[in-house]
Amino acid sequence: MRRPGTLTSITAAFLFMAALAASAATRIPAGTTIEVRNNTALNSGTAKTGQQWTGTLARDLSVKGEVVAPKGSRVRGRISNAESSGRLNKPGVLALEVTSVNGIAVTTDMWAVDGEGHTKSNVTKIGGGAAVGAVLGGIFGGGKGAAIGAAAGGGAGTGVAAATGKKEATIPAESSLTFKVQ
Repeated sequence: MRRPGTLTSITAAFLFMAALAASAATRIPAGTTIEVRNNTALNSGTAKTGQQWTGTLARDLSVKGEVVAPKGSRVRGRISNAESSGRLNKPGVLALEVTSVNGIAVTTDMWAVDGEGHTKSNVTKIGGGAAVGAVLGGIFGGGKGAAIGAAAGGGAGTGVAAATGKKEATIPAESSLTFKVQ
């Protein structure tokens, strides 16, 4: 006489082995390059570390000659680092990684971008303000006026740099991003 649990156990074991074989066939091996187009623009001033992002495959993704994800397949990712820009220094930083392709979980390297540096812009604004202040101070107050004007102009230039100085890292929508599976 057969026990009722034996058939159930054999069936469960068979299904488990089939699931393992299927998942092994759809793994994306380390070293595989994934080309993605992101769906929406990302900005270090508004993005948060851990936030999800989406995109689509820019070309077919093949493993051992078999396409496991066709061009246009859904890609999901995570923002692994988002740092907003300071006003006078520290440009914004944005780093992304892919977490799944066509429903297949992956771990990739990070794709990162930094905002534009502040140095050139700040030097122009602060130095320009100091120069204009020195010229005007010299015209209206002589040598002493030039020194006072330079300090006042430099202060005004610093204020302008602080007011306009945020340099966020941005990734426009539909940008081509390349990741490597780890």
